[in-house]
Amino acid sequence: MNSNELIKIGSNFLKKNNIKSYMIDAEVLLSSISGKSRENLLISDFKVNPIQIKSFNNMILKRAKSKEPIAYLLKKKEFWSNKLNVSSDVLIPRPETEILVENLIKYYNGKNPFILDIGTGSGCIIISILQELKKSTGIAIDISEKALKIAKKNSKLNGTFNRIKFVNFSICKFNTFKFDLIVSNPPYISRSELKNLDEGIKFFEPKIALDGGNDGLDVMRKVIYKSRKILKINGMLALEIGNGQYKKVSQILKLNKFREKILIKDYKDNIRCIFSTLNHY
Repeated sequence: MNSNELIKIGSNFLKKNNIKSYMIDAEVLLSSISGKSRENLLISDFKVNPIQIKSFNNMILKRAKSKEPIAYLLKKKEFWSNKLNVSSDVLIPRPETEILVENLIKYYNGKNPFILDIGTGSGCIIISILQELKKSTGIAIDISEKALKIAKKNSKLNGTFNRIKFVNFSICKFNTFKFDLIVSNPPYISRSELKNLDEGIKFFEPKIALDGGNDGLDVMRKVIYKSRKILKINGMLALEIGNGQYKKVSQILKLNKFREKILIKDYKDNIRCIFSTLNHY
């Protein structure tokens, strides 16, 4: 069987099982199984051997029936041109978080900030930043030991392990250093909204990394409050926030003596990232 025919069969099956990203999913699965890039799949039609066909069909069936995200099925996700290991112990890195990384790299171009990544998960944020800012170092903290194991593995694979210290710690208890940059993509989904999430998120991604409390901002408050105490003078706090949270987060920042410096919108024109500095009187 040829690749184009196999993708068509797989994507049709996913579509019938209400998978919205049916075509992309089929292409990504065959790309991984065949070792060819998605771009290559789009421009060429090639023979797929029986072992690859069986593997593809098994994964298509699993995706359709369980709704398990593709990244978890493949145990990897691309982020900022890096191949990252992922499992259900960490959130799957999102394109919106790449916007955060991109703007921080632009802002700190030519500088070497000392960075704290709060709730590092897969390590995608701090690894990507340190790859571009070659002289920077940082600390990545997470309350999940399993997440930190994955982040460490990813930092070794992507050449930043020697510049990151990984710590299994809650932000509330962290008082050791002062930082030029504190970055966080904390849990920001309200408890009442968790049940409305897509099945792939709701049943597979770690709840601890999604649940932001009653209003979605419990962890955000802790990050902002603690950052006030451990930021250097002229240091910056960079936050990723949820849709429609800007006004509330802005108020929390002001209450904690932060001044907004840069607001960044996502692909749908929502304010998604806030960069702030402390007011020093």
